[in-house]
Amino acid sequence: MKSQLENIYNSAKSDIEKATTIADIDDIRLKYLSRKGEFNSIKKGLKDLSEEDKRTVGALANQITQDLENLLKEKHDCFYQKELNEKLQKDRIDITLSGKYTPQGKVHPLTSTTNEIVSIFQSLGFSVAAPEFSPEVETEYYNFDMLNVPKDHPARDVQDTFYVKGLEGVVLRSQTSGAQIHVMENQKPPIKIIAPGRVYRNENINARKNNFFHQIEGLYVDKNITFGDLKGVLNEFIRLYFGSARPTRFRSSFFPFTEPSAEVDVQCIMCQGKGCRTCSGTGWLEVLGCGMVDTNVLKGVGIDPDVYTGFAFGMGVERLAMLKYAIDDIRLFFNNDKRFLEQF
Repeated sequence: MKSQLENIYNSAKSDIEKATTIADIDDIRLKYLSRKGEFNSIKKGLKDLSEEDKRTVGALANQITQDLENLLKEKHDCFYQKELNEKLQKDRIDITLSGKYTPQGKVHPLTSTTNEIVSIFQSLGFSVAAPEFSPEVETEYYNFDMLNVPKDHPARDVQDTFYVKGLEGVVLRSQTSGAQIHVMENQKPPIKIIAPGRVYRNENINARKNNFFHQIEGLYVDKNITFGDLKGVLNEFIRLYFGSARPTRFRSSFFPFTEPSAEVDVQCIMCQGKGCRTCSGTGWLEVLGCGMVDTNVLKGVGIDPDVYTGFAFGMGVERLAMLKYAIDDIRLFFNNDKRFLEQF
């Protein structure tokens, strides 16, 4: 048995010297040192030897096993280092080459415009209304009734408002003004909030209108609030958003939920007030509606109009973005054209 072990050792040693790859080393390890390898097969016969021979042969078997393990490891490390160096040489990176451009996603212009508007009003002391106070799927009660909109008002026709099929009195909100009611029902004055969100109207789509767009609603209710406060807040917003050089104007208007009411126009940036298709030849684009909260609206939510007054406003995000970035077609915001979006 002793001679058998020596012969296997010499044979394994010869195989290791002839090996040329890591795979060869792994095969040799399996052949000689695995559970079913030649050394283990001989070790099984130790039980038939005398005690003295067991010690002698057992010690020799362990020594040969250890020597082979060392030889295999040494050879394996040599081949591993060689293959690693060859791979590093082959895959070497030339740090003098220019890097590869990896395109990154960008914030959509409507999102960035909304964030900018919200940031401006927050700097003026407004807070953002909780999402539960500004749902997109709304009831006629909040979208119209509580806003002092009469039952026969044209805005309530199916030609102007999207009604949810199968749910009577449920609509896709046509304005963010309903957020006013939710907030006033759940908060006591003073109230100073804005509510950004999406709105839906059954409009013919053209360069100036879409049937889906974005608004930001504002509401300020407290003691001794006047129309002068309204003009002051909106003029400061326009100055911060457009810059002081952009001409603006307030025009008398009518909204069922505010009295008195006004619309704010900003000079068309596309034609500099000369008239173009974007502004329908007027030289101005209306960007928001506003006014003092109607006393009926305050009474409807349990706020005493003899103690409190307030103003409200609503502005179109798309219109504001068009004016700031000289965009002449609202549809560009929704076409997902990379050539357009990459400009922002």
